Amino acid sequence: MDFPELAMRTDRFRRGAPHGVVVAADGARVVFLRSAGRFDDAAALWALNVATGVEQLVAPGPVTSFGVDRNARVASYARDGRLFRVDLVGGGEVEIPTPEPALDPRPDPMGRHIGYTTPAHCLRITDGERDELLAGEPDGSSWRDPGGVAWGVADPAGREFGRSRGWWWAPSGSQVLAARTAKAVSLHLLDLDGGWVDVHWDRETYPYLVDVHWADGGTPLITVLRRMQQHGLVLSVDPRTGETQVHAELADARWVEPIPGTPRHLPDGRVLVGGELAHDGFDARCLVADGSLLTPPGLYIRRVIGVLPRTGAPAAGPDLVVEATDGDPAARDIFRVRTSLGGGSAEAVRLAAARTAAVGGDVLVLGNEVRRGGVAVHTLESFAEPLPYTPHPILERVTDRHLPSAVLYPTDHVGGGRLPVLLTLGDGPGSQQVTTDAAQWQERQWWAESGFAVVSVDPRGTPGVAPSYEKVVHRRLADVPLSDCLAALQALHGKHPDLDLTRVAVLGRGLGGWLAGLAVTRHGDVVRCGVARDPVTDWSSLPAPFAERYLGRLADAPEVYAHHDLAGDLPHPLLLTAPSTLAEELAFIRNVLS
Repeated sequence: MDFPELAMRTDRFRRGAPHGVVVAADGARVVFLRSAGRFDDAAALWALNVATGVEQLVAPGPVTSFGVDRNARVASYARDGRLFRVDLVGGGEVEIPTPEPALDPRPDPMGRHIGYTTPAHCLRITDGERDELLAGEPDGSSWRDPGGVAWGVADPAGREFGRSRGWWWAPSGSQVLAARTAKAVSLHLLDLDGGWVDVHWDRETYPYLVDVHWADGGTPLITVLRRMQQHGLVLSVDPRTGETQVHAELADARWVEPIPGTPRHLPDGRVLVGGELAHDGFDARCLVADGSLLTPPGLYIRRVIGVLPRTGAPAAGPDLVVEATDGDPAARDIFRVRTSLGGGSAEAVRLAAARTAAVGGDVLVLGNEVRRGGVAVHTLESFAEPLPYTPHPILERVTDRHLPSAVLYPTDHVGGGRLPVLLTLGDGPGSQQVTTDAAQWQERQWWAESGFAVVSVDPRGTPGVAPSYEKVVHRRLADVPLSDCLAALQALHGKHPDLDLTRVAVLGRGLGGWLAGLAVTRHGDVVRCGVARDPVTDWSSLPAPFAERYLGRLADAPEVYAHHDLAGDLPHPLLLTAPSTLAEELAFIRNVLS
């Protein structure tokens, strides 16, 4: 089947679908991005009036990202450095002049001001008439100097932990909590009238600022980690003095893995923290509020989405809406979790198999479905093109470790004909391949249609199973995942005799490309050739927060880094590392396996 290179990108088949969904805190509006179709890069900004069910185009764009106030009455976005303010109630947008190009603009929760950063890494505030510098040098000179200063942007270490923001509005809109990055990151509370308070914590002991959350009714909450990431603190910040108080400690002998969406204040004032349950036979990622376990031990929490009132129980506390896995790591579902236990046990109710969700007030958006009070009231229209393939991977749990695995055959395959095997390593440990999301199987189905039995394995080191499953790779990332993949191949052959294990190729990108390189160079008796897209070759060149999470400090364990090095094995005649088209990758593998 002819399958254009451009169409291989999964996002092309999702582009016409609603995305970037935000729900107003009062549930009155749902705001989202949507383009005209698969090949249209120009997404527009839309708003749904939940009461009337009317979708309104509020900004034709193109809009790549946007911010809204608390009740989604005002939105802001930047296009080519130009700042725009959008009326989400009456419709219409206006351009707001700025002295410098605007980046990352966001209205304050009350909708009075818009804050934004500049290319010179300054933080500015405008009300549409007055534009003032809140932090930074107007000419950006401090940032350009060696060891210079950046305000309001995510520092490189923060990005490694998934923190893409560098400043946050106070719920009142009268203050901003901003990160200042020089040789290290610090936090500062900035009043709009010029006042300034430093946030105090032991930054030498805990240099990594992992997350910041500041929402209605609570003080700022931050998560900080030690450099080796084996210990962290959840701190509340006094917005008047900048002093901090410890709410929880996070500890793990390998590394701490905070749960996205935590910490946060619950409506009753308790602090919600993500943690890991590893005693009494339990091995799970869980949620805890002031010492009370809120989630069932068998539920693997992936992220916290928001808080939703309990339908028909006005006197009860609200529920949490979370993305989680319950038993089957291939599935990522949306659940409601009780926050008020009332002497009972933890309870979670599955809502949908949707992979995206947003919540505000009593409105919950699951995929494209809008629910109010638990009742579906609207479906957001999608212009996304249908997927070219309807793949049917055969999911298995194999070996005594119950490794999630899958085999994908050509659609016209008839049993009894032996097929060469393509072992896909995806993006490597830390990312799942064996999922129920059909969009993620499109490229692999293309390879299957090209004459391969495609095998995918989520070895140890992959999330979704249990904390111990993903962290056992600590300082052994070059060994454990590959040994699991090769063991899974042998186990799958017993159930799928058409797999020709004398003709095995591997394919991966990034960290998966690094594993593909190790498979070819160190396990040539099983793997005959491979394609490594943009492979990691030298771990010492990677950002310290990422490399040290898995391997520790280079100065403490140079032999560990040497064992994980791939650069000394390149170039290799049986490993394709140069940027190539799918057709060139296919030709290379076929030539070697023929």
